[in-house]
Amino acid sequence: MRIDLHTHSTASDGSDTPTELIRNAAAAGLDVLGLTDHDTVGGHAEAAAELPAGMTLVTGTEFSCRLDGVSIHMLGYLFDPEEPRLAAQRELLRDDRVPRAKAIIDKLRALDVPVTWEQVSRLAGDGAVGRPHIAAAMVETGVVGSVADAFTLEWIADGGRAHVDKHELDGYKAVRMIHDAGGVAIFAHPLAVLRGQVVSDSSIVKLAEAGLDGVEIDHYDHDDANRAKLRGLAADLGLIVTGASDYHGDVKEVRLGNDLTSPEQYARIVDQAKGAKPLTA
Repeated sequence: MRIDLHTHSTASDGSDTPTELIRNAAAAGLDVLGLTDHDTVGGHAEAAAELPAGMTLVTGTEFSCRLDGVSIHMLGYLFDPEEPRLAAQRELLRDDRVPRAKAIIDKLRALDVPVTWEQVSRLAGDGAVGRPHIAAAMVETGVVGSVADAFTLEWIADGGRAHVDKHELDGYKAVRMIHDAGGVAIFAHPLAVLRGQVVSDSSIVKLAEAGLDGVEIDHYDHDDANRAKLRGLAADLGLIVTGASDYHGDVKEVRLGNDLTSPEQYARIVDQAKGAKPLTA
């Protein structure tokens, strides 16, 4: 069974529509797909309607969070999307994205980068606008050669010259709210050092003591040493271990199924979830 639990669509910052994502997942031979757009559940209905026989959709969201002063991402799986407190928090996180994007654009223009809000808005379409859309605009204008080249300290990476802080949910609160909505909380790519500052081992331990369910280990931003380190930590803490592509379509080079979750670990997520069930055709 091939299980990829972390992907994005045009509902946030991916380039595939939810329909295209499902079709591409089927072509990649995936049996289970997690759709985890940033701070939204907007792509789930379209993706579910496109499911072919034999494929399962795991609904989720990647929440923008902060833990011990560091920006992190928390994957919430199989929560009740109608639970009012978590729904309100998703709205707050989404509403912050437009003014933040405009502030980043203002900083870039002050650095003589000729991107515009109209250009970024066009690239984002109906999705939740984010830095990948700004990076795509920088590629479009010829300032950088790739989206990855924009995510440096020279440009829009955390701490970069054009970086702007965003509204983020406290990591401990995120775990509680995901649980209160019946979901399962998995810490996404916690040691993605190329993205900027990462949390300490002790922060992961404290979060686990506060109820964190699992950690995403097999991810393209984790080298072999950090995967081994996290695997040992997860074993000590009894955490669920996941792997996933973090697929964004053409926005990033990584392909669907680049990393996978084992059937045994996937079963632990499904068993713990109380807010929603995986969807099948």
